[in-house]
Amino acid sequence: MTGRSNAEDLLSALRAAAVPGRAEQEKRYLKSERIHLGTSMPAIRKVAVGLRRAAPDLPRRKLLAVCGALWSTGIHEACALVVELLDVYQPALQARDLAAVERWLRDSRTWALVDSLAASVVGPLVERFPTLQRTLDRWAVDPDFWMRRSALLALLLALREGRGDLARFGELAEPMLGEDEFFIRKAIGWVLRDTSRRRPAEVTAWLLPRAARASGLTVREATKHLPARDRAAILAARGDSPRSRRSGTRRARQRAGGRRPRGRQPGV
Repeated sequence: MTGRSNAEDLLSALRAAAVPGRAEQEKRYLKSERIHLGTSMPAIRKVAVGLRRAAPDLPRRKLLAVCGALWSTGIHEACALVVELLDVYQPALQARDLAAVERWLRDSRTWALVDSLAASVVGPLVERFPTLQRTLDRWAVDPDFWMRRSALLALLLALREGRGDLARFGELAEPMLGEDEFFIRKAIGWVLRDTSRRRPAEVTAWLLPRAARASGLTVREATKHLPARDRAAILAARGDSPRSRRSGTRRARQRAGGRRPRGRQPGV
C-alpha cells in the first residue's frame, strides 16, 4: 500500500471519531486557517496507537510517507495525527528526519502542533543524536518565534524528568529573556517551572541573578513550585509587587486569548 492510501484510511478513522459541533469551536479557539474535523486529541492518539499495534514494524520510509500525505491535506487533526505517529514510532526515526520535522514545525503556526512536535518528537531525537544540538542553536536565533519556542521546548521533557542539562537550556534561553513575544516568555517560564519540581535550587540559582531582565510572565511561571523563600527573593529581585503580579497575569491571559491553552500539551 502507498503512503497516500494509508493516509486515507487514517483520515477515515479521524472523521469517524469527529464530534458534531466541535470543529467550528476549535477552529475559532485556535484562530486556525486549517480545515477542522472536530476529532478530540484522545481519539487522535487512539488512531496512532492503533496503527502502532497493527503495524509495529512499519518501515521508516513508509511512516514518513504516511506523515507527509497526512500533513499535505491541510486538516488540523491530520497534522495532529502526524505528531502522534512520530511520537509512537519515535525509535524508528533517524537524525536526518529532523529536516522533515522542521518543515512541519515551520508550517504549524500554532502551539497546538508546535509544542508536542518540539517536546515529544524533536526532544528525544536530540537526546539520541547529540549532534542535532547545532540545529537547536540555529532555531534559537530564527526570525520565526515558533522556531525559537521549539528550541526551548525540545529540552523540556528531559529537564522535567530530572536528567536534562539546565545549563544548556540557559544558553538558549538567556538571549530570549528580553523578548516581548508571549509564547517565548511563556516557554522559558514553563521549562523552568517543570524543572523546579525536581531541581528547585538549580532553577533558583539560574533565575535569581537574571530576574530583573526576565518578564513578569516568565518569573511567575518559573517560581510557581519553588520554596516560598526562593520565590520571594526572585520576585523581590525583579521588583514585583503583589498587585503588579495580578495585573500582569490578567494581561498575559488576555494576550493569549483570555483562556489558558487546553488540549494535549507536554505540560502547560
